[in-house]
Amino acid sequence: MANITAADVNKLRQMTGAGMMDCKKALVESNGDFEIAIDYLRKKGQKIASSRAERVANEGMVIAKTSADGKKAIIVMVSCETDFVAKSQDFIKFTNDVADYAILNTPGTIEKLRTANLNGRTVAENLTDLIGKVGEKMEVSRYEVIETARTFAYIHPGSRLATIIGFNMYDAKNLDNVGKEIAMQIAAMNPVAIDKDNVDPKIVEREIEIGKEQAKQEGKPEELLERIALGKLNKFYKENTLLNQDFVRDTKKTVGQYLTETDKELKIVAFRRLMIGA
Repeated sequence: MANITAADVNKLRQMTGAGMMDCKKALVESNGDFEIAIDYLRKKGQKIASSRAERVANEGMVIAKTSADGKKAIIVMVSCETDFVAKSQDFIKFTNDVADYAILNTPGTIEKLRTANLNGRTVAENLTDLIGKVGEKMEVSRYEVIETARTFAYIHPGSRLATIIGFNMYDAKNLDNVGKEIAMQIAAMNPVAIDKDNVDPKIVEREIEIGKEQAKQEGKPEELLERIALGKLNKFYKENTLLNQDFVRDTKKTVGQYLTETDKELKIVAFRRLMIGA
């Protein structure tokens, strides 16, 4: 049996970031072979990840970035169980590394992001190692990407909420400020769509049914229920579609009016909003 010294344990700890006792046990089990010990720790991480699969990961971090040419934007959300872990240096570094990879390579799906090569190993394998080190459930839980003529990204302080937005023009009067302002509007007001026509038909149907039921409960005549529900639907559009919302910076105008004042040809093509716990 190999003589495992404190220096050996510390070396493995520096190499892997795992706890001292875990490193000592790994070296004992591997008879002092560092490569086998590292594999042992990785397997331990996989075991931890599996055993915590049913745990709820409602904490974490959201990062949004734009490409150097401004034509691509991504959001990556990495989830964990506790706020303590979400604020740890290792977790923050991992999330930023994944976001950096995503903006440089823009994989098309979250599955492709999870299996992407990050520092010689997949993103999922790197995450498994972090789970083994921390002992808490984690996952790359959300990923969004948009590609348009010009994009902007906004991360709300605390990195629990982020937005990205894409426009149809690369350059317009004061576009840098407009992009930032509307990205912040999306963060604050959480629209469900760009405009009325973009709202999911299932949401429209649900809002009409709710409106009818509310009117019925208020004792309104049956023949008026549809008309009342449509009126409530228009209020829903104003409050929940981006172009029809009051502009947060100046509530005397809508976001759509603010855009038109900037440039009549300027259009919002897409946006995404991710929030921890939502």
